[in-house]
Amino acid sequence: MKHLFFGGVHPQYNKEMSTKDTTLHTISPKQVVIPMQQHIGTICTPLVKVGDHVLLGQKIGDGEGLCVPVHAPVSGTVSAIEPRPHPTMGNVMAVVIDNDFQDTAAPASIPSSGDEILHAIREAGIVGMGGAAFPGDAKALSAMGKIDTLIANACECEPYITADDVMLRTDLEHVLEGMLILKDILHPQDVVLAVEDNKAQAIEKIRLALKDQSAIRLEVLPTRYPQGSEKQLIQAVTGREVAPGQLPASAGCAVFNVSTFAAIFRAVRLGIPLTRRIVTVSGEAITEPQNFIVPIGTPFSDLIRAAGGMNDRTERVISGGPMMGKAQDDLSVPVVKATNSILCLLKDKNGAAENPVCLRCGKCVAVCPMRLQPLYLYRFVNSKQPEELERLNLMDCMECGSCAFTCPGKLPLVERFRVGKKLLREAKAK
Repeated sequence: MKHLFFGGVHPQYNKEMSTKDTTLHTISPKQVVIPMQQHIGTICTPLVKVGDHVLLGQKIGDGEGLCVPVHAPVSGTVSAIEPRPHPTMGNVMAVVIDNDFQDTAAPASIPSSGDEILHAIREAGIVGMGGAAFPGDAKALSAMGKIDTLIANACECEPYITADDVMLRTDLEHVLEGMLILKDILHPQDVVLAVEDNKAQAIEKIRLALKDQSAIRLEVLPTRYPQGSEKQLIQAVTGREVAPGQLPASAGCAVFNVSTFAAIFRAVRLGIPLTRRIVTVSGEAITEPQNFIVPIGTPFSDLIRAAGGMNDRTERVISGGPMMGKAQDDLSVPVVKATNSILCLLKDKNGAAENPVCLRCGKCVAVCPMRLQPLYLYRFVNSKQPEELERLNLMDCMECGSCAFTCPGKLPLVERFRVGKKLLREAKAK
């Protein structure tokens, strides 16, 4: 049964640009840059040194606590270990590998029992591949014994991005097998593959694959942004609301991206760590929008070049989607585990105005999926009143950009909310 979540918007989706051809194109970069932090948690420590020869899939970084390892996505020689630009984290320590183009693989390790599966997921370096990059084993462990519903998130609700759509069309069997692996670990009563109704070809393929089984059910949802966010998706599928400050398990649910499920299958059944991913390269300023499956660590510049390059009117290159992605000022940054798209865009029609003015129209309140009051939050950030920001639950803002998208005064709402969160953290630290 479908349920409506509060708020949300309907931007122009522009997904057809990169799905005219569902071929997954490949490139093999001369050099890959592997940041030691591609997940929420502790940064990895390099396990190799300059001059070492590494194998495809070899562990090259690991750490303690909330951490998952990183692996070599190609075979070759370590040429540098130094801070390098990261698409979302500034400069991060990275291992640089010169590709020998042999793809000589490290020995695979396949778990022999159910007790070893979570360990295998961790050792494969699997994180949430929809953008959050939370360690997959920790997320599964936190849901054990607490959930009755396991949801595969294939909404991919941001404009332009079609990486998950193409994953469903080209690698659906691995997605479904990955879902069954987690089903056997978490023992939910209901296993749901949730997809928005703007992915007609993928939906038809899923229906054919599921017609003779009952372990997994398909839920086709009306397209609406930001339905791909965990809390909104849980409400859309189950009707339950996750309370402020709580995790999905508090509502009896666990949500994983479909690409994460495919990675879990490869890790558990084939012994292959997470070393590559699908990336959409699209936007009005890109010559040939398409999807690539590439080694993690591939420079953005290599992908843009492989897509025919960008035109001279390009005003913005974004890692991620146009609503929540981050603009890049250095195209040497590498693809990381959470990079689902690279967008080359013309002038930002939805960006902030030079002299933004709040019209007090209330549209931002009507579209906020977290039921916040963006106009008041904006005012209290500017007047530096952390006690008011806390009272109005600023930390519940997921920075989806729905408020900024609908604002006729073109206020830089999300930008100011990020400043406000920093203000709140500083106030609490004092």
